[in-house]
Amino acid sequence: QVQLVESGGGLAQAGGSLRLSCAASGFAFSIKTMGWYRQAPGKQRELVAFISSGGFTNYAESMKGRFTISRDNAKNTVYLRMNSLKPEDTAVYYCNWYGQDYWGQGTQVTVSS
Repeated sequence: QVQLVESGGGLAQAGGSLRLSCAASGFAFSIKTMGWYRQAPGKQRELVAFISSGGFTNYAESMKGRFTISRDNAKNTVYLRMNSLKPEDTAVYYCNWYGQDYWGQGTQVTVSS
C-alpha cells in the first residue's frame, strides 16, 4: 500500500525558512520521480517542484532560487527546503509520486508578514 507522510510544516515569518519532509513507502521509491505540490485556500493545487530518480530537478517559476527539492533514497524520503518565504507561500503542501494519483495528507505552511 502506497503511503506518503508529510511533516515539517508550521508557522514562519516572511523571509524565514522551513524544511518539509515526506516519508514514502509501498513502492519502489528510489526509481520514481517525486514531486511537491501546494494548494492555497480557494485555489487549485499547483506543482512546486519535482525530482527524478537521478536527481534532475525542476521548479515552478515563482519558487526558483528560493526552494530546493532533494531526496534520500536510503531513507525513502523527499525534502523541500523553503527559504525567503513569502505570505503567498501559505498553503497546504503535498508530497506526490509524480504522475500518479497518490497523495499524502499534506502539511500546512503559514507565512506571516
